[in-house]
Amino acid sequence: MSLFRRLFFSKSKSDQKNKERHIDNRSKYMPEIDLPIDESFMMNFKKNGGKFLYCDNDNEVSDSFDKILLENDWYEKDVCCFDTTLEQKFSGFNLNFVKDISSSFFFATCEYLIADNGAILISSNQLKEKKLIELPDNFVILAATSQLVKSIGEGLKGIKNKNKNSIPSNITTIKDFEPQKEKDFLSYGSSSKNLYLLLLEDL
Repeated sequence: MSLFRRLFFSKSKSDQKNKERHIDNRSKYMPEIDLPIDESFMMNFKKNGGKFLYCDNDNEVSDSFDKILLENDWYEKDVCCFDTTLEQKFSGFNLNFVKDISSSFFFATCEYLIADNGAILISSNQLKEKKLIELPDNFVILAATSQLVKSIGEGLKGIKNKNKNSIPSNITTIKDFEPQKEKDFLSYGSSSKNLYLLLLEDL
């Protein structure tokens, strides 16, 4: 049974909060706790301000996606998406799939989920040649638990192994998920994104 099942179906919220509080209150001089990869990712991702919805199957992915659209009033809006597979899979949601970067949100998959810092590793397979700063402030990312890796180095090695004939360009990470309330010169060039992660259990 995966950590996500244990957390969402076996433990109360208060139990989990107590565990997180215990880890947060440890002295910085104490040795690092070697957490399992899935638990480490979840805690770091939440610290970075990300929002994730754990899904046990494809039906739950659709239900969670529907909740995101309702919460943000994104129905019948433009969605920036470069992935035809995602476009076909979610064609029943009354969205206008376009390549326009001024859309309500950006919808994509990712390469890997990085446990060490709670980041999402992406490349030109998802972004094409666009820079993060050029894309909408709101992201919805669909990923699977099999994409969890410990470090960025492990993720880069995985990308190289999967794409031996043509390694993708534009490889980058997103790890700041706190949206900028006001744009000013200090936030110029920031790649901070309001990000929802739809995490499908596939192990």
